[in-house]
Amino acid sequence: MAVNLQKAEFVLSAVSPKNFIQDGLPQVAFAGRSNVGKSSVINRLLNRKNFARVGAAPGKTVHINYFNIDRAFYLVDLPGYGYAKVSKAERERWGRLMEDYFARPDLLTLGVMIVDIRHRPTDDDRTMFQWFQDTGCPLIVVANKLDKLKKREIGPSLQTVRETLGLGEENTLIPFSAEKGNGREELLGAILAGIAK
Repeated sequence: MAVNLQKAEFVLSAVSPKNFIQDGLPQVAFAGRSNVGKSSVINRLLNRKNFARVGAAPGKTVHINYFNIDRAFYLVDLPGYGYAKVSKAERERWGRLMEDYFARPDLLTLGVMIVDIRHRPTDDDRTMFQWFQDTGCPLIVVANKLDKLKKREIGPSLQTVRETLGLGEENTLIPFSAEKGNGREELLGAILAGIAK
């Protein structure tokens, strides 16, 4: 399946379930903690500099943002989670929006969850992983910030991610560097294979 990633356009920001797109196109949802580099991973995947906004401060994605990729699928950018420097009310609003989205597994074709390869996944990461599992949709886990590790640290770090989240054989785990581009082709291939099913 060939997709022209240059044909990527922002469609809308959903602030409530009535805004969720339901037109039958596959939806690939990207989730990750606020400071994990989610926007950078998306930008690297699409080979675009500032396509998904990269904020100096984490927590910039506050709605569910839909991007149409070559009329083949939607890249759905979910709000970052686990960031403390926003009000409790705002965090709760994000949480409800996410719950509403995950309550509609018919919308979700494929999940991409981004974790920091340098650290053990957090309780928030485990909760997000469980949300994806509960939808029954396939999930790709991307271990970002690979460029920050020494070669000998990579294997044990990936093993920690796998064990902490309880990844099964069916879950793809991709070491990735948004900075250097490592893992880009593998992630793109996994996404295209996932939406072609």
